[in-house]
Amino acid sequence: MPNENQSELRKIPSVEKVLSDPALAPAIERYSHPVVAATVRDVVDRIREHAAGGGKVPPFEAVVEMVSYHLAAEWPGLLEPVINATGIILHTNLGRAPLSPAAVEALSKLLGGYYALELDLATGERGVRAQSMEKLLEMATGAESALVVNNNAAAVLLVLSTLARGREVIVSRGELVQIGGGFRVPEVMAASGAILREVGTTNQTFIRDFEAAVSDQTAMLLAVHRSNFAIRGFSHDAALPELKDLARQFDLPLVYDLGSGAIADTAAFGMSHEPTVAEALAAGCDIVCVSGDKLLGGPQAGIILGKRAYIDRLRKNPLLRALRIDKYAAIALAATILQYLKGQAAELPVYRMMAETLESLARRGDDLVEKLAAVGFSAEVVDGESLAGGGSLPDETLPTRLVSVEVKGSIDDFCRRLRLGSPPVLGRVHEGRFVIDLRTVFPAQDEALAHAMGAAGKF
Repeated sequence: MPNENQSELRKIPSVEKVLSDPALAPAIERYSHPVVAATVRDVVDRIREHAAGGGKVPPFEAVVEMVSYHLAAEWPGLLEPVINATGIILHTNLGRAPLSPAAVEALSKLLGGYYALELDLATGERGVRAQSMEKLLEMATGAESALVVNNNAAAVLLVLSTLARGREVIVSRGELVQIGGGFRVPEVMAASGAILREVGTTNQTFIRDFEAAVSDQTAMLLAVHRSNFAIRGFSHDAALPELKDLARQFDLPLVYDLGSGAIADTAAFGMSHEPTVAEALAAGCDIVCVSGDKLLGGPQAGIILGKRAYIDRLRKNPLLRALRIDKYAAIALAATILQYLKGQAAELPVYRMMAETLESLARRGDDLVEKLAAVGFSAEVVDGESLAGGGSLPDETLPTRLVSVEVKGSIDDFCRRLRLGSPPVLGRVHEGRFVIDLRTVFPAQDEALAHAMGAAGKF
């Protein structure tokens, strides 16, 4: 046995031999030589350990395949677009809103060189970061002033830290929401140094509850839009106009965490109406905070809009330095807002997906069924529903047409192979079948989707 083991150990290829195999050249090009070399060493070490315990050394071709598999498992989707076949338009784990071609073009044009991010070209002196982008936001929403930070949680944190540190903020119990990633409004408030003053109950809060809580320790009234869940049945909320009147009575700012960030009317794209930034400002809110990568359809950003007197105070908070928007998001957001001002909101991917017709989806679905048949799958087009997702329009669905695919073998293994493929593919599983919603698949990806399905089905 010892001699046999020694014989097997001598069969183990060297790291250099494996690395020099032409089959790994594409992997080295994609991942880099150091990354592939580290994976080869790891695979060779595992084979050596296996052989030392009496196991057999796999053929050289199998060793190369093991390296490719481990690379895909360790670095899935590295710098590669994912095909989102889930039907969730604003998929939080896939980056929410896809950027529009106009925003991508602006990034491509400007990021290869220098950009006047914080320079006043008229005077040649240092200016306000991304000032033109903020001016565009003011024009698009009717706000007196705008300030943009890196996400909406940061926006709320900055507002609370500046205007309410050490003092009370009154908010309805029914609006103490938890947002993506486990962040909760009470925790953001605690981090800001503000003191939470809850009023009302989960389902019933009246303006009299806010009024009874006002004291000389009160710094602001806070309203939070329930953008990621809904309360139905026996419920009541204090309306924004009521809160505005109470805020004016006690000379307090009214801050609205609107979250989802709609500028356009979502009802025009087949969904129910979502409160817009302009409506919130018209209702009397002094500050409105929204996300850039939800219904606004732009990059991740926390957008603060409202009265100039308050936003000027936010600009002086040293915390802004840590929360400010980066140049990439500033460019993409400016390009996105320009599309609203040009009347091109319907060209944003979020709204194009919402507005795609059942006829178009059925036609694409029939074509995909044919492509899948050519690579060995049995599939059919069936009725289904798409979701807005991303903490927007809770309970809201859109009728859609799905491609339901019969999968041989383990559906979990098949989904894993799709996720680790090139490009990675995410879909849904329903009653043991793999389900594709083409609403969230770009038409240019249809061919790649069929190819990825075929590759995953070969195992």
